[in-house]
Amino acid sequence: MTTDALDIAPFPADFRWGVATAAYQIEGAAREGGRGPSIWDTFANVDHLTLNGDNGDIACDHYHRWADDLDLMASLGISHYRLSLSWVRLQPTGRGDLNPEGVAFYTALLEGMRERGITPMVTLYHWDLPQPLEDAGGWPARETAYLFADYADRTVRALGHLARDWITINEPWCVAFLGYGRGAHAPGKKDPRLAVAAAHHVNLAHGLAVSAIRAIDPGLRVGNSNIVTDIVPASSSAADAEAVVRLDAMSNRVFLDPVYLGDYSTAVRELFAPLGLDALVDDGDLAVIGQPVDFVGMNHYQRVEAWHDDDGTYLRVGERPASPATTSFGWSVIPESLGAVLRRVSRDFTSLPIYITENGASYNDYVDPDGQVNDHDRVAYFGGYLAAAGRAIEEGVDLRGYYAWSFLDNFEWAEGYSKRFGLVFVDYRDQTRIPKRSAHWYAHQIARHRSSVESVVVPA
Repeated sequence: MTTDALDIAPFPADFRWGVATAAYQIEGAAREGGRGPSIWDTFANVDHLTLNGDNGDIACDHYHRWADDLDLMASLGISHYRLSLSWVRLQPTGRGDLNPEGVAFYTALLEGMRERGITPMVTLYHWDLPQPLEDAGGWPARETAYLFADYADRTVRALGHLARDWITINEPWCVAFLGYGRGAHAPGKKDPRLAVAAAHHVNLAHGLAVSAIRAIDPGLRVGNSNIVTDIVPASSSAADAEAVVRLDAMSNRVFLDPVYLGDYSTAVRELFAPLGLDALVDDGDLAVIGQPVDFVGMNHYQRVEAWHDDDGTYLRVGERPASPATTSFGWSVIPESLGAVLRRVSRDFTSLPIYITENGASYNDYVDPDGQVNDHDRVAYFGGYLAAAGRAIEEGVDLRGYYAWSFLDNFEWAEGYSKRFGLVFVDYRDQTRIPKRSAHWYAHQIARHRSSVESVVVPA
């Protein structure tokens, strides 16, 4: 076990040390328990758009192994877990009554967490749109936002007594722009007008879901999780500085502005007006989207450099990972980028408590002859990024928790099984789980923090 020390002093006594996963990436059992097809089943199995033709049909087989996985989580001292629910497992066609088998599965899973002292943070949508809804227009269709709100309403009525913290939608940017603009994710569309429509309707879906949850139980805590990228200019030129503004509008502000500031900014409107944004915004939409939430969920992975590129597209921006780009994805490893986005969101958008709901790195992990996975790079990554988080807390950022991505190696979307983000190594041939060096390191920091809190003597 590694004992490389992290300075835990900045982290408050009730700081949440957690891990995160997503349903399609780990559950498997794609045709069991009444589950319906999602856009990712189609993207992987029908359109064959993933690396090596990989799919999530089995993934980590968590559907059958959840109890053992929770036991492993508890053995590492992890007491907070951000998970997602599969829309198609709960509502196979995206409409109508919930699937009783899906409700039973998630009831057992959430009750199992409670029995082990693990507190859930539940995400309603992590990209598994029911295929029948995509066939009817998908996220570019306004109706999808209302159907999502109905799904949220039914789900929270069924499961809200088992979890207090709810996230509406994970990474709207990926949903809209990777799915409908770049075609890199399901459903694989490449139309910027569809991407902008999807962006607005995902924002609207978030707001409608917040309203639905509030109506059920005002005591539940609700937020969403945006991926927030740190964007810097590739040079000191004015053209590159303007490119940063455009990329930031597309990557960050189109989602942060309406949720936390109540409107689309001038930069967002100017960028997307030619693609029809203004016509998409009906009276009352912005009030729904911008209604109060309880916390900020922030996912962060890297810093990118942007420059002006007259390539004929609406964005006119080139981008690349900032140096050093050293993960197996080629993403940058610059811990201070996390500090930068934490300070920015806290300063420019909201004073709400922040939870880092995803942060992590992929490396080419392997099991050595001793049966160990010595992922020293990931230990260094977590150490650096958590240290940056601690400095942000010292500077006044109200950071309340950190959910490492990911608990298990898993199906990494279009990259299939080629990228490993997990604290726990998964051998996909036989589903063996091996906690990596990083898992033991993380467990050690959690134990140190817990010990420091318990040692504090409260005056009589």
